[in-house]
Amino acid sequence: MMDRTVVLNAARVDYDGQAPFDGVASQVTVWKETQPEQMLARVQGFAVVVTKEIPVPGELIRAFPDSVKLICEAGTGYNNIDLAAAKERGITVCNVPGYSTDRVAETALLLLLSLASSMTAQQRMLARGDRRNFTERLLVPHIELAGKTLGVVGAGSIGMAVIRAAQALGMQTVATAHHPRADAGGVRYLPLDELLRESDVVSLHCPLTPETRHMIGAPELALMKPTAFLINTARGALIDEPALVAALQSGALAGAGLDVQEHEPPADDSPLYTLENVVLTPHMGWKGLETRRRLVSLVAANICAFCAGAPVNVIV
Repeated sequence: MMDRTVVLNAARVDYDGQAPFDGVASQVTVWKETQPEQMLARVQGFAVVVTKEIPVPGELIRAFPDSVKLICEAGTGYNNIDLAAAKERGITVCNVPGYSTDRVAETALLLLLSLASSMTAQQRMLARGDRRNFTERLLVPHIELAGKTLGVVGAGSIGMAVIRAAQALGMQTVATAHHPRADAGGVRYLPLDELLRESDVVSLHCPLTPETRHMIGAPELALMKPTAFLINTARGALIDEPALVAALQSGALAGAGLDVQEHEPPADDSPLYTLENVVLTPHMGWKGLETRRRLVSLVAANICAFCAGAPVNVIV
C-alpha cells in the first residue's frame, strides 16, 4: 500500500498512551523506541517513515530500501534528518509546523514570569525549610514586566504569539526576522546585536541550522544587559551552553529560562540543575495532551496528502 507506515519512536509522543499513532495510515507498524542499529531493518518494506527528534543520518538514508518515499518528522524542527541525503535518494521529507504554537508560547511566558518573580529561587528556599520570605522580607528580586522590552529572535508563528502575550502585559517589543520586515503591530525590527543591547528579556524562536548553531555565544551574551533574562524554547544548541553558564555564574546575565538544552537531558553534573538564576524544564513546550493529539492528527494529514499526490509541509 502507498501509505504503509512505520513509526520508529512513538513513545516520544505517546508516552502515556493518550496520543496513539495507530490511525495515521491504513497500515501502520508502531515501535515505542528504535535504536540506531535497528532502524534499517525496521524501515524495510515501508513507504512512510515517521520519526520524532531521532537522528536519521545520511549514511542510513542512503541505505534505505527503495520502498521508502516519505520521511515525516513528527514535529517542527528537522535538524535531525540529513536533508541532502534524502534529496539524493529522492525521498520527500515533511514536518508538522504550527501544531504547538500556543503551548510553546505559553511555556515561554511561564519562564518569563517565573524569572521576573524569582519563583524557582523562592520554591527552593521553601524546599530547604527557609521561610524568611514570609517572616522577614522578600529576599529575592521581584520585578515588573510592564514597560520592559522583550526581544524576540525569530518572529514566526510562535515568536509572534509570544509578542502578543508580552504586549498584553504592557511590554515593549522588538524582534529579528529571517527576511526584512517593516515595523508593524507595535513591533520594531532590529539587527540581532541591537536587539540584544536593548532588550530586558530575549526569547529565542528560530530553527536550528548550521547558521544558527551557537548564535548566542560569549560575544552575544556580553552585549546583553546584566539585568536581562534569556529564554529558549526552540532548540538548545542555539546557545553556547558553557558560555551561558559562565555568564550566569559571574552575574553578567541575570537569569535564563530553558525548556531546551544542548544535550537532553543535561549531564548529571550540569550547573543548569542547581543555578539559582535558572528555570529549567524538560523540553515540555510541545508536550501538552491537546498538543500531542494535534500532532498525531497532522502527521496523518501529511501522509494522506502525500499519498494523494499533493504533499504538504515539504522540506525537500
